[in-house]
Amino acid sequence: MKLKHVIYIMGVSGVGKSTIGLLLSEALDLPFFDGDDYHPASNISKMTSGQPLTDTDRAPWLSALNELAISQLKLKGCIIACSALKQSYRDILADSIETQTKWVHLVGSFNLIHTRINKRKGHFMSSELLQSQFETLQQPKDAIEIDISLSPQKITEIIKEKLMDKSEFGLLGLGVMGKSLSRNLARNGFRLSMYNRHVAGKEENVAAKFKEEHKELANAKPFDNLEDFVNSLQLPRRIMLMVNAGKTVDVVIDELSEHLAEGDTIIDGGNSNFQQTNERANKLKAKKLNYIGTGVSGGEEGALKGPSIMPGGDKEGYDSIAPFLTAIAAKDDNGEPCCAYIGPEGSGHFVKMIHNGIEYAEMQLLCEVYGVMTALGKDQDAIADTLESWKKSANSYLLEITIDILRKKEGDHWLLQKIMDKAGNKGTGNWATIASAQLGVPSTMIATALFARYTSFYKDDRIKLSAVYDNSSNEKPALTEADLFDAYQFCRIINHYQGLRLISEASKKYEWNLNLSEIARIWTNGCIIRSTLVKELVTILAESEELLHNKIIIAWIQKLRPAASKVVAQSILAGITVPCMSEAMNFFNGMTTARSTANLIQAQRDYFGAHTYQRIDDPTHKFHHTIWT
Repeated sequence: MKLKHVIYIMGVSGVGKSTIGLLLSEALDLPFFDGDDYHPASNISKMTSGQPLTDTDRAPWLSALNELAISQLKLKGCIIACSALKQSYRDILADSIETQTKWVHLVGSFNLIHTRINKRKGHFMSSELLQSQFETLQQPKDAIEIDISLSPQKITEIIKEKLMDKSEFGLLGLGVMGKSLSRNLARNGFRLSMYNRHVAGKEENVAAKFKEEHKELANAKPFDNLEDFVNSLQLPRRIMLMVNAGKTVDVVIDELSEHLAEGDTIIDGGNSNFQQTNERANKLKAKKLNYIGTGVSGGEEGALKGPSIMPGGDKEGYDSIAPFLTAIAAKDDNGEPCCAYIGPEGSGHFVKMIHNGIEYAEMQLLCEVYGVMTALGKDQDAIADTLESWKKSANSYLLEITIDILRKKEGDHWLLQKIMDKAGNKGTGNWATIASAQLGVPSTMIATALFARYTSFYKDDRIKLSAVYDNSSNEKPALTEADLFDAYQFCRIINHYQGLRLISEASKKYEWNLNLSEIARIWTNGCIIRSTLVKELVTILAESEELLHNKIIIAWIQKLRPAASKVVAQSILAGITVPCMSEAMNFFNGMTTARSTANLIQAQRDYFGAHTYQRIDDPTHKFHHTIWT
């Protein structure tokens, strides 16, 4: 749906607000309303008698115009003429519709305006009040300023060119995700500018060629010149970066910020490290530019049809881009966008990072299920059929694509059998593991899934060692499909608990005040980890963020735990690699053990390093040291 606007024509009395409003209404095919028509009788009487209005007088009038604007935005938008001399007045006029409000400020000399007022007949505003209006006037930010010495037709032409002929949104970087998001924005009716760098012989006319390939981009503007790209955008500008995380982002920001103006917003839609996002936001804040670190999940298809979007940063900056992001986001079961303001600083990128960490473990669990079923003697079609049956009660996007992968053949052979067993990664799993260690949170399944990928990359070593050590048993594991399903579900609960607990602890540490239920909600569609489990977690987390204390979770764990223990034990005995399943079981056993063996660890630390310890028989919780020999 195309973003609608209310256009306020503002300025002191006599600048021609109504004249320009009527002409612009015809040019843009939008209804026009003269704010003077909405003054209460008491205000008109006061102005007619030569008395200036007070802020108290204006308050109900401004609120009425705001209500008018909101009602018109539900239709097609509108144009309203209103003096709006103070910022506080404009705040009322734009209340709750800030991002859909445009300001046109008509300006001229006192003498010119005074002459015009004296020529008017039958208007309640006399020229004697003009000086008070000039004294009241506070210059607006981000307004199109037009000199009224020009003809009304020329003024209208300039406003139309500046307001409507410029793009509403800019996207920089036309890789796979950038292209998909561009098409998504265009399909939603937004006027779009697209930029991709020019590299002779390698990347030439990328944006122009891309536009020609897709009819929905017919009205989009392609650029390979950065300054022209920036100048094609409405003020305040909104530019989304879809470039590789790391130094490239800094280079682009430095080049881009040279052409930006106060109040413009940069959106980093890549998988940037949240700490770098904090640093960039602070750097740009000094230049009075907004910086929003935004996680985008869903891959190429999600970006095109509707991703899950996790924006974090300054709230005012988010508000300026919210209509665009919510329009292109996936929708949950209630039709609400899978996009919400996550919190301040780099919280959006942090949440996306942990999303990816949960994703690592979810993928690894399915690999382990595949490995166990293979050891049970099932072929890929049979495994796919079993997983298909799991969709009834435990569906997920990753389960669905795993089924498709298992069934894919080249001729008479499964394609999966021809794929090298070396798994790559792009850094977010590594960052999530580091964050877990820095925060002191045992998100062990994310780390284990990451290390499983690292282990896979030692292919040559694995081949050599497999010839030396026989890690397989001649007997199949004594497991049923029901055992494996229950174990899979148990491990997924632990995985999501660990990931969400990591987000919760980061929220406390950095004072982000994150809402776990809302985060789960925007993960219910569009993203890679969307699943029936995540949908159930939305309600559970709304009641309490202490997942393992929730009655529903307790019942699930009690039912599933025996099978998880059995699958892990049988797999290890059979020499089947199940690192994430094992870790889920070990973590749960550790978290539910009231008296652990960590007392010995602390005693050892005190023995060799005098690190001290606390005693369970000392209610003061003082620290003690012992001379052990």
